[in-house]
Amino acid sequence: MNAYRLLAIATKEFRQLGRDRLTFGMVVMIPLVQLLLFGFAINTNVRNIPVGVTDLSETTAGRLIAATAEATGVVDITHHYPTPQQAQKAIAAGEVSAVLVLPNDLSNRLVRGDVVGQWMVDGSDSLVSSALLGLANMPLDQLIPEPSAERHISQPTFATSIFYNPERRTAVNIVPGLVGVILTMTMIMFTSAAIVRERERGNMELLITTPVRPMELMLGKIIPYVVIGFIQTAIILQLGHWVFDVPISGGIIALCVITLVFIGASLTLGLILSTIAKTQLQAMQMTIFVLLPSILLSGFMFPYQAMPVAAQWVAEALPATHYMRLIRAVVLRDAALGQLTFDLCWLTAFTVVGLIIASLRFKKRLD
Repeated sequence: MNAYRLLAIATKEFRQLGRDRLTFGMVVMIPLVQLLLFGFAINTNVRNIPVGVTDLSETTAGRLIAATAEATGVVDITHHYPTPQQAQKAIAAGEVSAVLVLPNDLSNRLVRGDVVGQWMVDGSDSLVSSALLGLANMPLDQLIPEPSAERHISQPTFATSIFYNPERRTAVNIVPGLVGVILTMTMIMFTSAAIVRERERGNMELLITTPVRPMELMLGKIIPYVVIGFIQTAIILQLGHWVFDVPISGGIIALCVITLVFIGASLTLGLILSTIAKTQLQAMQMTIFVLLPSILLSGFMFPYQAMPVAAQWVAEALPATHYMRLIRAVVLRDAALGQLTFDLCWLTAFTVVGLIIASLRFKKRLD
């Protein structure tokens, strides 16, 4: 082995890496993003969970109990509902993660030392539900003017009802979210190299000479992968139902609609990356750069509510975050499409705007 030749080859690789600014940037940005995500955004200590209150007593004690629950920092009271039925519909729609129901005879219950109310909890997210169940034993002795001596130490302050996942099995939460992760990974990966692959194979000259318009090319590139996305979704959900006994409560039409808009958004994002990348290696690097935050910030592994505000802003810009809410709402809570308009409209707008950007960036020329 000749040390001079070895040094020459290594020097050449360093110079080539320096000229490839995108690759050099990924070398720095990928560990930097991972550090920031794991250091600041990833947090299993869930705080400020959005909840609602149904206070049928309309008393000062009821308001004190609600204020005490909010003072713990675990929950943030964002809504008030007149009836428990409306509160349960709000949980199904994903508007809140839980609702505190205080009965008409709240004052009498406090005097007798009975259970003073009920927490209705969305159990589809096991980490969030665990944090909420901790409020079942929230002490009230310092706030109630007539503390009861009859309450047993082992008796909880509130009753709890866990919806959609009463056994609090992790698979019920993971399997629907896994659909979003796999679709994000495959759809962006497939299309991020679509335009670059045509250029590297020498097919760009043929495309330039054809009357195909940029928008037609963009749509033609993504249509085959839409079918692949639906096949992947069916495999994951069916196997999850058979192997892990994950309930599929929602209708097939609602599931197809939300999956279609998400596949469109993911494929569009991949096309935008494809118009930026010069090589398939660069396209793969940018895919990884997008995939990491999509997995870590979407709520698949860590609760969305536990993230700092800045991380939540980044998460809201990613299609995977919106699809996590949609698929868990449809599959686990049987939510109607009318209850999910925000996330549906966001993904649709992302797809339309992304297609326009990708078609404008694609130029029918070789430079």
